[in-house]
Formats: sequence, C-alpha cells, structure tokens
Amino acid sequence: MICTYNRATYIQDALVSLYAQTLDKSLFEVLVVNNNSTDDTEAVCRQFIGNHPEMNTTFLNEPRQGASFARNTGSALAKSPLLCFMDDDAVATPDYLERIIRFFGQHADAGGLGGRIIPRYIPSEPEWMSYYVSSLVGNFDYAPEVKVFEPGKYPLESNMIVRKADFDRIGGFNSALPGVVGTLRIGGEGKDFFLRLQALGNRIYYDPAIKVDHVVEVSKLTREYMYRVASGIGRGERVRMKEKGGNALFMKLLEYLFKLGASVILGIKYTLQGHPAKAAPVIRFRIDALKGLLNY
Repeated sequence: MICTYNRATYIQDALVSLYAQTLDKSLFEVLVVNNNSTDDTEAVCRQFIGNHPEMNTTFLNEPRQGASFARNTGSALAKSPLLCFMDDDAVATPDYLERIIRFFGQHADAGGLGGRIIPRYIPSEPEWMSYYVSSLVGNFDYAPEVKVFEPGKYPLESNMIVRKADFDRIGGFNSALPGVVGTLRIGGEGKDFFLRLQALGNRIYYDPAIKVDHVVEVSKLTREYMYRVASGIGRGERVRMKEKGGNALFMKLLEYLFKLGASVILGIKYTLQGHPAKAAPVIRFRIDALKGLLNY
C-alpha cells in the first residue's frame, strides 16, 4: 500500500518498482490512497494504472488528512493477509515482495516485520548529516541480520509489514497521531502501532534484506522542515503520554531532557573530531522534539 500526498514527481518511481517485482503479479495487489494531493499525483497514478493493467492496482481518495487515516482506509479494502506499507517516495528492490512472503512463510510467529530504509540523497548527502539526525529523513538499519525487535524498538513507516488479522485486532493506526496535517506534524503513528502489537505479545522482526530506497531532496531539508519533523515527534509523544495518563508525560519530559544533554555532549564530540557542521543539527533535533513535547 502507498499512501500519497503531493508526490507527483516521485510516485511513478515507487509504482514502477512494484511493477518490476520478481513476484508474480497475480499474487499481490497495490492500493494507492491519495490523501488530498493538490499537485498532479492523481493524474500520474491514474495514467500509470491505465498503462499497466496487468498489475492489480486500485486508486482511491481519503479526504481526512493524515497518513493514519489513509492507511486505515486502504487496509479496510485490502484483500491480502499481509499488509505492506511503503512511502510514496520510496523505491523497492525487485525481490522486495517475494522476500516478504517468504519471510512470513518461514516465521509463523511473526506478527510484524520491518526492513532497511536507505536514503537516496538528491543530489548528495549534506555535510551536516549524521547518524543521529538521519532518522528524520528515514534512514533505518536496525541490525546486520534478521532479528526480533527489542521491547520499545520498532520498524519505521516507510517499510513496514503486518498481518491483516493483527492490524484489525488492534484497530489499525491511532488517528490521534495522524502524521502530516498541512504544515503540522503529529508523528509517532508507527511507533504507537507496533508498541500496541508488542503489548499483545506479537514478535516484530527486522530483516535487512527487505529494502527500499527513500528519496531525500536535500534542498527541502530547511531549518523549518527539520523543525516540523522533530517537533512532530515530540507532539506525538505528548499525545501518547496523555493517553497513558498518570505521570507518563512527566517521565517522558525527563527522558527528553536527558537526551538533550546527551546531544550537547555529542555535539562537542563532533566538533572536537573536526566535524563541527554535524554538531548543531544534533542539538537542534533534541530541542525541537522537546518543544513539540511541551506543545510549544
């Protein structure tokens, strides 16, 4: 499933990567959920679908803004026992779907699965990018081999798979964590989803061989954009902690203050190692996340 919002430039590459899968086209369906795009995304998708009738592709619109709404709507229409979520600016490897089906066939205890996400920087990785900031642009490589996610760890949204029965059992994604709504982000929907799965005893796996590339336009990584992403993480955590109740929000605040202190130490380390450009973004990430948590 691809949920899309204003990705006319890149969504065709995502669709082409699914069309080029080694898995027989009769064994999978593609759901494209348009979430109020104002560019040519719908026209691009419909033209591709019309030109490739041999791939079972369904296009639909979800007017409620936010990825959680779009994913829930698409999942309700899905016929497959496995739900695979891929971003509209991601490109799957040719054996992507074949590996997913094989994995679930070999791991009957798998309640969910995540794979590697490799940033495809356009034109190139910026000097200030570091491991600790790259997660904001989708970089994800949890382990060098197949591994069960530790408690509190989870796949990222650009490359996640779940059994439909388990998806329905926990009620899908939490719409109080919609993702992007206009210029506002309330993130953490994937985290919330998989933590709820883990709480029911489901084993969530990681397989680095199940890979997608994720397009990152460096020109769009402005200070404002990075703030929206980082603060959106904090806003999402605020929503989750308020739902948990008790002193959860206070404990999360202490955690964020600790991480801010750690980021300052890390920034000093980068500077002493001769990489001063990496210092400020690491610290800003934690400050912006803290602002989101405080609803600032």
